[in-house]
Amino acid sequence: MFKKTLTKPDGRSLYLFSTRNIPDDIKATNPKGVTEKATPHCRWHPFRQEWVIYAGHRQNRTFLPPRDYSPLSESKSEDFPTEMPQGEYEVAVFENLFPSMNLSTEARPEVSTPTQPAKGICEVVVFTKDPDSSLGELPLSRIKLILQVLADRTKELGKHPEIKYVMPFENRGVEMGVTLHHPHGQIYAYSFLPPVQTTMLSSMKKHFDEHKKTLMTTILQDELKFSGRVISESKKTVSFIPSFARYPYETWITPKRAVAYLHELSEEEIHDFAITLKTTLLKFDHLWNRPFPYLMTINQAPTDGVEHPEGHLFFQITPPYRSKDRLKYLAGTELGAGVFVNDSFPEEKAQELKKVNVEFNQDE
Repeated sequence: MFKKTLTKPDGRSLYLFSTRNIPDDIKATNPKGVTEKATPHCRWHPFRQEWVIYAGHRQNRTFLPPRDYSPLSESKSEDFPTEMPQGEYEVAVFENLFPSMNLSTEARPEVSTPTQPAKGICEVVVFTKDPDSSLGELPLSRIKLILQVLADRTKELGKHPEIKYVMPFENRGVEMGVTLHHPHGQIYAYSFLPPVQTTMLSSMKKHFDEHKKTLMTTILQDELKFSGRVISESKKTVSFIPSFARYPYETWITPKRAVAYLHELSEEEIHDFAITLKTTLLKFDHLWNRPFPYLMTINQAPTDGVEHPEGHLFFQITPPYRSKDRLKYLAGTELGAGVFVNDSFPEEKAQELKKVNVEFNQDE
């Protein structure tokens, strides 16, 4: 993997990645007209016992502009600069122009609940310059590069003393809140451990302390033994719908070997992971012959300077699902109570996906 670090005219960092050497004459660009300095802050939720981020400046971000003039399109001229400079590279990463968190904010408004600056780092990861493609449609070589890029950024962001957790993710489709056409993901680097990860890691540590193996290893043993919920399996990686899935088609992808971070995967494991990820995403798209909206989060161990033998990397894909002629989103009990009602069974949804045939060149 080749990497080049540049600085945009407004001071934000830009990282270019490729499987080939990146030319030295590439000039970093950024859209014109955005001068507001983001000052997000957090307020403490006394009932849920968690921080809530407030970032009102994000209301001004671009919403589904023409593909030719998207901030993620490659710059066509100096008169229409975008986030993506002209040049030969494959993947670009840059600091979000409308971040939910940043390290410079000192905002701490006086309200009736405790507040603190929303410290953190928000980056955008552009998978391809083609606005009409998708992560699952990209060749394996590009998906492998993207996994390596996310590993690189997790490792680098995690070195910052204020960053305690790094979560890459992809929202796909306007149904999931996407505001730009280009296939892209984001990376949120938090100065605190988010509530969901706090709960999960507590359970993972308890299991590891008692059984001397990761909780995911135990779950995989059960899933592989049963096999009815396994969607795709390779030598190093498994894609499955867990028996306790809260959503129809909720799918997890994980390496069989327990690793805490993406950057701990071997080259063979990265290759296997790319195959399994591509297979799974194509199955989603082919299930109803339409681009399938989803949220995909990458769950890793914290970056708090402490060893986490309980950690076991996994991708979680959470889509809305079509029931008759509608898409199901979170309803009152899920949003209001955090109690999920899944009106289908993981076993039947896994079988639907398993039966979807996808073919692609695994040597590309």
